[in-house]
Amino acid sequence: MAQAALLAVAAGEPAGIGPDLCLQLAQHEQALVVLADKHMLQQRAALLGLNIQWHDYNPQQILPLPFGHLRVLHVPTAQPVQVGQLNSANSPYVLNLLIRAMQGCQSGEFAGMVTLPVHKGIINDADIPFTGHTEFLAEKLHAEQVVMMLVGGGLRVALATTHLPLRQVADAITPALLENVLHVIQCDLTRRFGIAKPRILVAGLNPHAGEGGYLGREEIDIMIPVLDRLRAQGMNVSAPLPADTLFTPQRLAQCDCVLAMYHDQGLPVLKYASFGRGVNVTLGLPIIRTSVDHGTALELAGSGRAEAGSLLEAIKMAADMAQHGGLYDPALP
Repeated sequence: MAQAALLAVAAGEPAGIGPDLCLQLAQHEQALVVLADKHMLQQRAALLGLNIQWHDYNPQQILPLPFGHLRVLHVPTAQPVQVGQLNSANSPYVLNLLIRAMQGCQSGEFAGMVTLPVHKGIINDADIPFTGHTEFLAEKLHAEQVVMMLVGGGLRVALATTHLPLRQVADAITPALLENVLHVIQCDLTRRFGIAKPRILVAGLNPHAGEGGYLGREEIDIMIPVLDRLRAQGMNVSAPLPADTLFTPQRLAQCDCVLAMYHDQGLPVLKYASFGRGVNVTLGLPIIRTSVDHGTALELAGSGRAEAGSLLEAIKMAADMAQHGGLYDPALP
């Protein structure tokens, strides 16, 4: 991919806080372009009492803009937006933002993409099957294996499975999946974060990592053979560790990333440590994609109370990954 100067920020669900957060970017000098309905942004700015100088996106004019200015690539909504009120007619608009940002990253027009929250339910209400950004981008970019990783509070936590009902998790964790996920983590921590030999701690699936088989045999039958094989190949991965004692300072000082087996095994710890400042990174894509760590917060839209901390961290991380290939979070070892 050619080196680009701009990041693309996809504004997400138009009825939520995504537009509010995009408007706050005008308070910072930035080398980015917001992908959104320009008229919707102007209406939201008026509601919030913000005076912003608007710039239509021109790929020939990509210098950072000063305080009070915002660059917008106009993508129209299907219907007018009512603040805080979901409308399935605008679900295709939300996905069009992602597709345009993704295509710009593929062509080298953008250095990376930063995404604001979408509402999965309303997208599915529009008869568009959608389980999340991670899965959507993986399908569109033909990525064989992607991994969701959240960063913040001095932690990196990656997930073996993402948006699955808990009942399906155990069946989803196969030797092939576990091996592929660990290879993606190893590759991208080296390529995107500049860690020469990543140290990865792996959480067991069952309580007490199976307690020698008495609380489940997934660790013995599936996980340990894969981890032993990868360790013999030179990868620095742990044996399956009990998740209830994995997130301790002594353990975390020995690792660059924790691999949790399912969404709510690892993310509650990270979000407790960093909520409002965490960043979601999709590993395994041919492009750079980061995102905020929160949802659409419909009740806060248009109130002036939405906080842009996670968005600013996601932008900083994407810029760093694009320019340097090194880590961003200064709290990390």
